[in-house]
Amino acid sequence: MKKIALIFLFIVSSLFAKEDYSEMSTQELIAIIGYVKDANKDSFIKELNSRISTMTEDERNLYKETIEKLDQNEK
Repeated sequence: MKKIALIFLFIVSSLFAKEDYSEMSTQELIAIIGYVKDANKDSFIKELNSRISTMTEDERNLYKETIEKLDQNEK
């Protein structure tokens, strides 16, 4: 429950702030996929793509699952 509350607070706070995605952890970036403002998407995608090669197996699986869920919701 604490993890969900922490992620929720992070998402809400990130929606109102100008983002420097390089300061965020990979898990944080994955958690906000789909919640990034259009004005920030280019820098977000650039930062996330730069980390794909260094992701752990768990992070890579979470990333793939999150992208799949996002794609399913858009259909």
